[in-house]
Formats: sequence, structure tokens, C-alpha cells
Amino acid sequence: MPFPIDEKYIIDTESQLNIKFPTEFKNRMIKLNGGELYISDEFVFELHPFFDKSDRKRISRTCNHIGVKTKNAQEWSGFPNNAIVIGADGFGNQLILTHNGTGNLTDELYFWNHETREVAKIAESIIKLYIEKSSFWNKVKSKLKK
Repeated sequence: MPFPIDEKYIIDTESQLNIKFPTEFKNRMIKLNGGELYISDEFVFELHPFFDKSDRKRISRTCNHIGVKTKNAQEWSGFPNNAIVIGADGFGNQLILTHNGTGNLTDELYFWNHETREVAKIAESIIKLYIEKSSFWNKVKSKLKK
């Protein structure tokens, strides 16, 4: 169950990964650190939380955090060097944010397919997630139904 998080833990993660998260994403996570991101009735991403060290319960709930997930993904063949993992779909595919080498992540959400190693933009931001109608989403949906 997601819960609010103090911004200092987001800043800690930014420092560890040497990046800056976009404001919309940070604001969403401050209110609900983690949780589910519903793409459609059939497709859900589990958002990874930021590591919250405020008490034992939060430590245990956030130990598989964005920093750990990103460091693990960076060891995979074909994973983009400029990507930060913010969620997963349970099938190995990752929801990522990217930067152009500056470390400043863009608002745009991308889907990284673990089988094809392809990256596709799925939304302008976490708030503007309308992938159900996108051609990309229709391709993903048709592959999942096979």
C-alpha cells in the first residue's frame, strides 16, 4: 500500500543515481510512494517506491526501491544507459524515465521491452498517461493475448 514520502528521500535517490527526477513524477510520488499505475483493465505497472528510511515498517516496504531496481537493470543486456526504472509490469518489461546525458530526466514515460530490448514512448508524463488509444499499446495488447 503506497503512502506519502518526505522529499528528502527522493533527493537521496537523485544523489545516488546522479540524476534529477521531473517535478510531476516527484509530486505524484510524494503523495503516493509507489503503488499501481493502471494503463487499462488488462495492463498494470507496479511503481517502484523511493527508499524510505523513516521507520522499520517503511524500510521493509520500500527495500526494492527505484535505486536498487535501476542498478539491477543497468546490468541487463540492451538496457538503455540513460534510463531509470520506475516500474515493472510483472512480465519483465520496465517503465522508465530517460535523460539526454545531462542527468535531468524528462517527464516522458517509456516502455522497455525485455524480450526485444526496444524502447517506446507511451505517455507525455505520469499525469498524461493515455496509452490505451496509442498504436504502441495496441501492439503490446495483441502480443499479450497470444
